[in-house]
Amino acid sequence: MSFIKTTEQSSKYNHLEKMSITEILTNINTEDKTVPNAIEKAIPQIEALISQIVKNLQQGGRLFYIGAGTSGRLGIVDASECPPTFGVPHDLVIGLIAGGDSAIRKAVEFAEDSTDQGWSDLKEYNISEKDIVVGIAASGTTPYVISALEHCNSNNIHTGCITCNAGSPLALTAKLPIVVTVGPEFVTGSSRMKAGTAQKLVLNMISTTAMIQLGKVKGNKMVDMQLSNNKLVERGTKMIMEELNIAEEVAANLLEKYGNVRNAIENHERT
Repeated sequence: MSFIKTTEQSSKYNHLEKMSITEILTNINTEDKTVPNAIEKAIPQIEALISQIVKNLQQGGRLFYIGAGTSGRLGIVDASECPPTFGVPHDLVIGLIAGGDSAIRKAVEFAEDSTDQGWSDLKEYNISEKDIVVGIAASGTTPYVISALEHCNSNNIHTGCITCNAGSPLALTAKLPIVVTVGPEFVTGSSRMKAGTAQKLVLNMISTTAMIQLGKVKGNKMVDMQLSNNKLVERGTKMIMEELNIAEEVAANLLEKYGNVRNAIENHERT
């Protein structure tokens, strides 16, 4: 199958080495500004995938992100931020990367080219029909990701994807594809730039919207966040102060007694 891989097309800019720092920064910023507009066009696709994710999570399933390189790392970042931000279990949203955890920091050569490792990695988690798997690949051609989704489809496991090339093999494999067409990168082929930014923004939308739908936010506050450092304890105290209109000392005592913001607010409201 042939398709135009727009992420690999030649940059609109040339002779980058002759540009001043100001010119480079201005041109990168100009390109970055186009990303939100590209995402806006994909909102119906994003909504469709999130709707299915919410259904699966409500029924006891898990959300898996699977990718290689930058895409895999972005999935892991989003997954790892869900427990501290929303107080969910660490095994509710799981990020997998070609080459395993060592590939988070250092590229593992040819790991993304495997056509069976992605499915093997998913099976390590006893994946089932209750779960949903989102493949992430800017190019939409990563064998590790595509083959994993193909196996999921064969096993009646819901699949989605985030890619930046329309008509790519990944977009055609995923049952619920998200395609954000960002076009050529400032540095030709460097998809960690606009494509990476697009993937990060979409991941923010997916996890945040899903967690709100699951009731992990009250008003506009992260009431289930984990109090893992002094900054978050202070933030939690302020949330309680604002919500209940009480003094800082009283709020701090409530937070210490009940362990998180939601419990502190709900228990105080009952008294």
